[in-house]
Amino acid sequence: MKTLTELVTPLLKLMPSPVPRRQERLRGQHALADGIKYVMPVNSDDSPVLMAAFPINKKAAAAALPGTEMRPFSLGGKGLLVVTVVNYKSTDIGKYIEYSLAIAITHGSRPAPPILPLIFQKTFKLGQFVVDLPVSSEVSVKGGKGIWGMPKHQANLDFVVTDSTVSAQYDKDGQLGCYIEIERPDPLGLPLKLAASNYCVFRNMLWKSDIYFEATGDIALGAQAKARLILGDAPGVEPLKNLQVESKPVFTAWLPQAHGVLDDHYEAWFLTAPTESAAAAIRGGDMLDSIVNLGQSQEWLTPPDRSRIAGTAPMGTARDSGAVPRATPGSLQ
Repeated sequence: MKTLTELVTPLLKLMPSPVPRRQERLRGQHALADGIKYVMPVNSDDSPVLMAAFPINKKAAAAALPGTEMRPFSLGGKGLLVVTVVNYKSTDIGKYIEYSLAIAITHGSRPAPPILPLIFQKTFKLGQFVVDLPVSSEVSVKGGKGIWGMPKHQANLDFVVTDSTVSAQYDKDGQLGCYIEIERPDPLGLPLKLAASNYCVFRNMLWKSDIYFEATGDIALGAQAKARLILGDAPGVEPLKNLQVESKPVFTAWLPQAHGVLDDHYEAWFLTAPTESAAAAIRGGDMLDSIVNLGQSQEWLTPPDRSRIAGTAPMGTARDSGAVPRATPGSLQ
């Protein structure tokens, strides 16, 4: 009898590429956006990706979303915190790591029903609201924030792969930002073609950009998924500490060699509120002056200090069992 993986794999191979035709028509064209040189499409090759998603309190997630048009995606009555770390090895702006901490959302005037947005992503405008997005290099900040409105900032990052785990740490100004570690799922070799919409705040506006990944990857769901998440005291992760992040992940994923395309088309909307004072109180991201003097350096900061997580329980121990350790200041319970 065929396994579920053997049944699903041929169907996944038949799925069309998520990359829009326009991006293929532009292939080989040159662009100079905000002084940064690109050869279209804006792509990356040979980029390992780790992902993990954790249940969060849905009401707390709703309170963390700025404006009036985003709502938490609902799964079993919970929201989702999505952690995605990409080790970009080949791009037009050089090598860099990108560390995304985001809340799964739908965008629109009304709440979406549970589960269905996973099937009808475009209908319900499923995406993720990016709360924090540290990256390795200054030029990545300049491009990501200045062109696409992403909340990028330069930080100390790493990406470590072993035979059994994949982990990444982020430090900022001598403080731990976040540590994520996943147990590598069983090697399934699933052909994956993924499209994701990122919603970000910049200049008190909501910006939407789309990225497309094609890869062969391994995924673990439910009880098979094991991960460890530690939040530190860096300012960027402060909003996440009110989300009541649960210790057991919903899923983990490991994509050893992903190929991505970042769409050069993006959208932006004003962030609104019922009153003038409420609009003034919205946390609308950085202002234009945060990018004016940025250069195009591809240099990285020093690696993060992994001694900050020393002494915490490893994955799979009786104390942890895939949970968030209690020993680190600022970690979630």
